[in-house]
Amino acid sequence: MKKFVIIVAGGSGSRMGAQIPKQFLELCGKPVLMHTIQVFYDFDPDSELILVLPEAQHEFWAELCLKHSFSLPHHIASGGETRFHSVHNGLKLIKDEGIVFIHDGVRPLVSQQTLARCCETATSSGNAIPVLPVTESLRKKEGDQNCSVDRSLFYSVQTPQTFRSEIILKSFLQPFDQSFTDDASVAEKAGFAINMVEGNLENIKITSPVDLILAEALIQKKF
Repeated sequence: MKKFVIIVAGGSGSRMGAQIPKQFLELCGKPVLMHTIQVFYDFDPDSELILVLPEAQHEFWAELCLKHSFSLPHHIASGGETRFHSVHNGLKLIKDEGIVFIHDGVRPLVSQQTLARCCETATSSGNAIPVLPVTESLRKKEGDQNCSVDRSLFYSVQTPQTFRSEIILKSFLQPFDQSFTDDASVAEKAGFAINMVEGNLENIKITSPVDLILAEALIQKKF
């Protein structure tokens, strides 16, 4: 089945204390975003790769591709006001049926095994999101009070959130809602039950300087 990959990269460098957006920071000699694209190309070189970037960053990305001799084929879509709108713009480039991966541009360490689990479950059951069980204690705060909660009931969610094309395209026909926190929440509101699969611990989202250090160490050890 045809595979489509929408990689959303609309972040800034504010929490990194950087002058450029975090997806463009160098990780082991090349921008984070190039590592992310490479992971999906390695999974299936025939995948149609769609990169969603703010329009103001298109030229800078082209310059980076030239500088690093990065030639993996991909399409560019313009980012929107929110993640919902950015993903919606990427979905507009999908013209055929298939499996759609939607992934954070700053998650360059998703494993091939996680991608395979997402793809297999989405193919058979319509969708799949990679998750990990919460391992730290949790407390719930309400007003001035707080209480412990059963962490076994909770999972942390990663990407790629993966869908059969007809499901995710139908889901994104809805108008934007403030309750949308990710792509799964969009599909859920459209009436689709969400399937969880095992993610991988290394699949961190790079948002802080510590994350960048950790990602570099993991790549050097070929996680």
